[in-house]
Amino acid sequence: MQLYNSLSHKKEDFIPRFEGKVSMYTCGPTVYHFAHIGNLRSYIMEDILEKYLRFTGLDVKRVMNITDVGHLTSDGDTGDDKMLKGAKREHKTVMEIAEFYTNAFFNDCKKLNIKTPDVVVPATSYIDEFIKVISSLLEKGYAYQAGGNIYFDTSKLDKYYVFNDFKEEDLAVGVRDGVENDEYKRNKADFVLWFTRSKFDDQELKWDSPWGVGYPGWHIECSCISMKNLGEYLDLHCGGIDNAFPHHTNEIAQSEAYLGHEWCNYWFHVHHLNTNSGKMSKSSGEFLTVSLLEEKGYLPVVYRFFCLLSHYRKSLVFSWENLDNAVVSYNKLIAKIAPLTKEQGGDIDKVEYDRLMKLFTDALDNDLNTSLAITALYDVLKSGANAAVKLALIKEFDKVLGLDLIENAAKAAESEDNTDDIPEDVMALVEERKAARKDKNFALADEIRAKIEALGYEVKETRQGTVLTKK
Repeated sequence: MQLYNSLSHKKEDFIPRFEGKVSMYTCGPTVYHFAHIGNLRSYIMEDILEKYLRFTGLDVKRVMNITDVGHLTSDGDTGDDKMLKGAKREHKTVMEIAEFYTNAFFNDCKKLNIKTPDVVVPATSYIDEFIKVISSLLEKGYAYQAGGNIYFDTSKLDKYYVFNDFKEEDLAVGVRDGVENDEYKRNKADFVLWFTRSKFDDQELKWDSPWGVGYPGWHIECSCISMKNLGEYLDLHCGGIDNAFPHHTNEIAQSEAYLGHEWCNYWFHVHHLNTNSGKMSKSSGEFLTVSLLEEKGYLPVVYRFFCLLSHYRKSLVFSWENLDNAVVSYNKLIAKIAPLTKEQGGDIDKVEYDRLMKLFTDALDNDLNTSLAITALYDVLKSGANAAVKLALIKEFDKVLGLDLIENAAKAAESEDNTDDIPEDVMALVEERKAARKDKNFALADEIRAKIEALGYEVKETRQGTVLTKK
């Protein structure tokens, strides 16, 4: 398998340090609000990567943090703690906010068929570990105390800006939101490892430390959680491209200064989900969540499908029209699979099976090209293989794609069978109503709906089409 490595700025053969085993770290959410669908694009693509690595026979251990303290409203160490901001917004404690939005995040992940990582660690449970590593960095001369805070000294590094091929707007993430000039920093790029009461007296979560009562900076959390659970050498680190600077840059700086050797071999960054007005965020435009998609009648799995139609290293433009197009494509795909679920058995032609499987693995081996993997799925359906081969391949593909293909196709087939029992006059009314809606004659459509209901049936419109059920 070849992956684009953000650290080397090129596609490389993915070779784990220890044969057959992969250590994988994912930057988790800051749980002060719901995750918007832009955040979730990254987790979908990371989920595909993890599942494909497992699909190829590798033993993957994946660790993810939950940031419940220390992430400020600017990634450049200024502003309020996001958790405190969420607590004030909802008049709750920080830990109440953390618990609620952690559960909400994993509920969204479940709806999107995103596997929960093997190890999930809230930052607040690792305070002793943060203090241990920060103390070591001070002893080694990579950190200093000033104005009550502990800073990492970037001037001690031979190279700090390791992800230097990113666009200026991505690098600017670290200096957004009206960053104040921190007079205690020795160098502009230095970052906080530990905050004390001297800077944030209203911080709800504080712990004793050798440097006073305070709390950890955001960047130290991921380094410590990764090293504690995955050891001194990390194969693969994942996250959104907006984490590349300063967060991942700072992770590398502090981890390698602490360890005294190179830390992570491969960096996997997912690009932004944009709207027509720019990058999607919680602070701009409509706050798009999985729940909102459901309210508007979309299956969450269709959003996953929408994401897979584009390469993870390309910005993806979200619009309702684009999502509707994905709905149409997904429904057509399910309609093609549905008849297969009603066919019985058959022998597996291994030569044909292997040929078609190779189309799928070749696509994902090429820098996780999910759009080509979807094309491989259509190639299976168009092939001359029998139903047994097709169903076997679709089932295997979906272990990685996570699109509920067989399940939803079986439901579609069953629904189609059920319509055979619906009287012809009712079905005729359904078709008349569809035509009225297409002509935007909604008054007539409502009249026809009433006639259908009078005959004992309920009609409901979803993004997946018209659903007819007997009362």
